[in-house]
Amino acid sequence: MKLSLRTRLFLSLTALLLFFTLLSWGLTSTGLEDYYYWQKKAVLIQNCRQIDELYAGNPEDISLDLERIGNTLGAGIVIIAQDNSVKYSSFGRIINAKFQEPFPPPLRHGNENNPPAPRDNNLRRPPAPVVKSKETIDSRTKLEIQHSPELNLDSVVLEYQLRNGDLLLLRQPLAPVWESAGIAAQFIAWTGLLSILLGSLWAYFFARKFTSPILELKQIAQNMSQLDFSKTCTINRTDEIGELGNSINHLSAQLGTAIAELHQKNQQLMADVEKERKLDKMRQDFVSSVSHELKTPLSLLLGYAEGLKENIAVNEEDRNFYCSVIIDEAEKMDRLVKDLLNLSQIESGFFKLNQSNFDLSALLGDIALKYQSLLTEKQITLIADIPEQLQVFGDPLRIEQILCNLVNNALDHTEGARRLQINAEDTGSHIRVSVSNTGQPIPSESLDKIWLSFYKVDKSRSREHGGYGLGLSIVRAIQELHGNAYGVANHDQGVSFWFDVTNAKSG
Repeated sequence: MKLSLRTRLFLSLTALLLFFTLLSWGLTSTGLEDYYYWQKKAVLIQNCRQIDELYAGNPEDISLDLERIGNTLGAGIVIIAQDNSVKYSSFGRIINAKFQEPFPPPLRHGNENNPPAPRDNNLRRPPAPVVKSKETIDSRTKLEIQHSPELNLDSVVLEYQLRNGDLLLLRQPLAPVWESAGIAAQFIAWTGLLSILLGSLWAYFFARKFTSPILELKQIAQNMSQLDFSKTCTINRTDEIGELGNSINHLSAQLGTAIAELHQKNQQLMADVEKERKLDKMRQDFVSSVSHELKTPLSLLLGYAEGLKENIAVNEEDRNFYCSVIIDEAEKMDRLVKDLLNLSQIESGFFKLNQSNFDLSALLGDIALKYQSLLTEKQITLIADIPEQLQVFGDPLRIEQILCNLVNNALDHTEGARRLQINAEDTGSHIRVSVSNTGQPIPSESLDKIWLSFYKVDKSRSREHGGYGLGLSIVRAIQELHGNAYGVANHDQGVSFWFDVTNAKSG
């Protein structure tokens, strides 16, 4: 079974807490009694040395000190003289009396050269204690653990040889020591159980708090794997996890930026590919259109030239007709080539406009005069609504070219009331010039296509009007080069073409 990091951390902390609690309880149960015994032994020896420093041979001088020490230790104190008489006993407050109290005999009385004085065998004494262990600490100090059969108690008895030769006996029951050790072990067991419960609760919340930022980082990483970089780490810490969160935020931001740039470049690449595909198709259509437009005049040129060569034209009038057809077709080809070169030059990106301020009103007036004879010939009425002193900024030669192309286009398609109108309107930042003619409207599906090279709304009338579908393409290219708008719209009686020229006053 797969365990989460939070569960494993909780179980590890709880097991560690349980181990140290059981270890503490075990050490207390097995070693506390020995520690207490070692502690009591050290305290007894220390107090013996303290009494030795205070004692000068008369226990009455230090009786209060002896009583205080005995009460503090909870021990019995007996001082026995060298003649085996009791100088002091805390058992009944005996001072300078014979050794008659029920106190166990000293561990030693004299030595081989000075045997102890004989005891009075008629005195009633309790059963001799059973010595369970003995220890010689130094030449003046001996210690025994004795068991009293009468009282069924164990006691520690310390015999200390004082400086004046008297013998100091300290007797302390061990029952309080063992009882304290047992109580301490029980207390540690209960407190250990409580510590385990509280520690487990703390381990749960600690594991939850510790793993929460890790789970947050995991979720952010999963979002990043799905290319979602909107989520950020909200960990407000200064440790390694906080630094990891900051690093992931930085990584997410960098990846988001890089992928966004890559996506943008990919979109640009797709757009470039699509543009290249369209340009390739335009080139194919362009070549096809040029080939188609050149095919007819070339055929006519070849046919009429061969007729002249074969003397098919027998009289002067026929020869003049043949020559006029050849000249007319050659002029059309010349205009086509010039228009192609003009459009190619403008669309190449290397063509530079020669812009300056000029009077658009004067230019429109010149155009009206220029086409007056042709308008009269075609019986077309010209209506000009041109304000005076329209100062604009642009290339005058190219603006004139736009006007000529639009007027020629309007002349070729004027029908019905046979009116052609030129208007100029100040729109603030621009001057909008419109060329309108009466006639058939342009089909809606062709409104966007008429600006393409060689596109013709009425294919059957191309030869009649001598157009190749390049005039409006040149208008579009010049306007895009100027950075100004252009367009076309149908109205009730015909069609209106318009283009903007930058107003010199707005600059």
